[in-house]
Amino acid sequence: MTTNSPNSYKGYRFPAEIISHCVWLYYTFPLSYRDIEKMMLFRGIEVTYETIREWCQKFGQQYANQLRRKRSYTTDKWHLDEVVVTLKKQQYYLWRAVDSEGNVLDVLLQRHRDTKAAKRFFRKLLKKQGFVLRVIMTDKLKSYEAARKQVLKRVEHRQHKGLNNRAENLYRPTRVQERRMQRFKSPGQAQRFLSAFGPIRDHFHPKQHELSAKRYREQLRQRFEDW
Repeated sequence: MTTNSPNSYKGYRFPAEIISHCVWLYYTFPLSYRDIEKMMLFRGIEVTYETIREWCQKFGQQYANQLRRKRSYTTDKWHLDEVVVTLKKQQYYLWRAVDSEGNVLDVLLQRHRDTKAAKRFFRKLLKKQGFVLRVIMTDKLKSYEAARKQVLKRVEHRQHKGLNNRAENLYRPTRVQERRMQRFKSPGQAQRFLSAFGPIRDHFHPKQHELSAKRYREQLRQRFEDW
């Protein structure tokens, strides 16, 4: 993966290929910066974990944005859900939306789970996706319906716990990475990481259980080429 501007790598001692490889490792697998430092040293490349952290913070979101732009399409049925994230003994809610194919559309960390928070998430989604959806699938949280009536008046709303498993199941990789990082340190850090984590990880995790072994390898090869 390279950014649109070659100047993005100007002044860096390492080439873009090494930088993107480290970012790929961090956002695709449950690894720490120190783990990646050891892996690179095994390959004869001496780079500190602090440098790897700087690369991930600077380039992670840029790479994620490019992958979003390359995505062929987004379906018009979205699954929305929220999960509790504890930061410094304070409770936050991670709002997340995926389409019916499991593509992560966006995430937003907020202090509340009320109508105002739901409206803010809806508006963020619409601004980023650029089109009005047809159906939203949510759990029984009343804030979704109250916000829909104000922001998504013409969108069908289906509320059912069992129908929203697609969004709920996709929190598992987030929880794994959160434990590996020994919890997120701040709301800003959590938002930055998760905004890049979803698109990058999803790009390299096609639905293996729905594909033959041959088709799965073909998709991975294509996605590596895209990266």
